[in-house]
Amino acid sequence: MPPARNALTPGIVEGLCDRHDRVPFSCGNRSLDRYLKEQAGQDLRRRCASPFVLVPASESPTILGYYTLSSYGVDVGELPVGVAKKLPRYPLIPATLLGRLAVDQRHHGRGIGEFLLLDALHRACGHAVGVAAAAVIVDAIDPAAARFYQRFGFISFPSANTRLFLPMQTVAALFD
Repeated sequence: MPPARNALTPGIVEGLCDRHDRVPFSCGNRSLDRYLKEQAGQDLRRRCASPFVLVPASESPTILGYYTLSSYGVDVGELPVGVAKKLPRYPLIPATLLGRLAVDQRHHGRGIGEFLLLDALHRACGHAVGVAAAAVIVDAIDPAAARFYQRFGFISFPSANTRLFLPMQTVAALFD
């Protein structure tokens, strides 16, 4: 899928690579900052996660925000009963994990988090055509992040308020 770009976007979303300047990135959460600076490249090389970054359209290597996607399997028994009964009785249901999402502090309040979430959902939906995924799963870093995802229709797992999911049918409907 080509990088997202149009007149209304705050920049270009592209796969993380060596040209991106990770050093000045600071979202205000140490673990998310550390991940981008120290671990994201390793996860990419090991094919454990695919990090995507938002950079200005001006070709600057400055990272405005980022997210990661990876394949995931969710135990159908962890889902709400109403959702689980509509799914096959497999022990694990395929999903896409939105592992991390962060926006540099200097760019908070500009809708970049929302833009990145929608880009991630669009990318996950596109990939679900070739590699099945019944939902997008997130592990929100804190209750405030969980509320952010809930604004977009994410549903909490019964056993954990900060683990949420959005059925892929709902994701697909966003882009029809």
